[in-house]
Amino acid sequence: KNDQKNELFRVRSEFAARVSIALIKELLDDLLKDKIVNDGQSESILQDNSTRADKARDLIDTVRKKGDAASRVMIVHLHRRDPELYSQLGLGQGLL
Repeated sequence: KNDQKNELFRVRSEFAARVSIALIKELLDDLLKDKIVNDGQSESILQDNSTRADKARDLIDTVRKKGDAASRVMIVHLHRRDPELYSQLGLGQGLL
């Protein structure tokens, strides 16, 4: 089965096209709470990227670099926060 990093990579451009700023911030809050990203990483994702899509790509890239467990946690949070986007991206086949 696909590892989670590859799942995130597969949906990266679609996620960037569809995700809202509000959802990016909610996911960052979740990932901060789970200690997957730290304050500095969260701030840099939000501040260093001028467009919403770039913030989204940076979020995915940051989490992917942290490995499968982190990637899975993000996918689970996405499922909880926005089940519709989660389905549109075709995530979680055989995951949850």
